[in-house]
Amino acid sequence: MNWNIVVSTFVAVFLAELGDKTQISTMMLASSKKAPVSVFVGSAIALVLSSLIGVLVGDTLCRVVPAHVIRIAAGAGFIVIGALTILGKI
Repeated sequence: MNWNIVVSTFVAVFLAELGDKTQISTMMLASSKKAPVSVFVGSAIALVLSSLIGVLVGDTLCRVVPAHVIRIAAGAGFIVIGALTILGKI
């Protein structure tokens, strides 16, 4: 286990998740359902499973597509999403 990668991944994901739609949805569910432990368990399982899918797809993708192509495609995707957000389409 490479602890440098564990720590850098934790920091990146933790900071990316702060204040995003998922966290806001989780806060709303916790306040409306009056069952914070159940909401925590459900949201934790969902985050773990979505992370697992990301790792599996990313690992498989890097075996087929060169890393620089993945970086370019990811950057272009973020630019498109940002532009659509600015334009109010998302």
